[in-house]
Amino acid sequence: MVVLAALFWGVSGGIGGILTSRGWDPLVASFYRGAIGLLFVLVWLALQPQGSGLKNRKLWLWSVVAGLGIAGNFSFYFISIAEGSVAVAATLMYCAPIFVFIISFILKLEKPSLLKWATVVMVILGVGLLTEIYKIGAGEVSILAILAGLGAGLSYATFLFGLKFAAPHGSPQAILTIAFATMTLVLVWMSDTGQTLKVLSAPNWHLFVILGVLGAGLSFIIYVIGLNHTPPAVASIVAMVEPVTASLVGFFILFERLYEMQLLGMGLILAAVTALSIFSDSNDSQY
Repeated sequence: MVVLAALFWGVSGGIGGILTSRGWDPLVASFYRGAIGLLFVLVWLALQPQGSGLKNRKLWLWSVVAGLGIAGNFSFYFISIAEGSVAVAATLMYCAPIFVFIISFILKLEKPSLLKWATVVMVILGVGLLTEIYKIGAGEVSILAILAGLGAGLSYATFLFGLKFAAPHGSPQAILTIAFATMTLVLVWMSDTGQTLKVLSAPNWHLFVILGVLGAGLSFIIYVIGLNHTPPAVASIVAMVEPVTASLVGFFILFERLYEMQLLGMGLILAAVTALSIFSDSNDSQY
């Protein structure tokens, strides 16, 4: 389920690239992605209201933290795409495992192992080759794109931990409802009002709908279900298939060419994901 969610996110990155290339504000695209996602989780909560925990203060606190993480992740990701490219933005965003591992070890939520460190190194090397991030020094990627991509990664890590600490206090559907409501309120305040309203009558309004359905509505629901059986650090690495998907979308839809070294990067990522899925310590399931 985590992998399927990552595939949807990869596609949504491509759609975000199309929208920003057509002049749409990244924050407006982020708002509609989250607002449509909110509709999905509201329906999920209405269908399964039992054990919601909505009266629990800790649930609200950590769900709001998760919502701020989502808002930052969506916004920084699309800003990085607008300033750089889909593949580069996805790569920088997936520096998140570094943040997740460091925080997990500090909080003693994860036990270090040679396998985990090896897969992290392998994935970082893979995404570096995939997006040719080593060419930054040659001026291939703007500073804003780099900072926004890293901001998306840190925000993603924030979402993961907010979700984890909220989980004992209520249902996933309640947590996501609060998180997406928080994100929607933040982004509707930050977005350009004129562009936000213009989407409703725009010829490519359907792209915003697809972005919301795949990029938030379905993906986050199945991701949360999958996360119940996966520790945050492992989930963040398994979800590395997103930059692979994003690069493929860039190739087939945005006509971005993939070179030999980028294909090698893809292979490294898939190998690391497979190894982690097969050999991950069974004791991690408690997280």
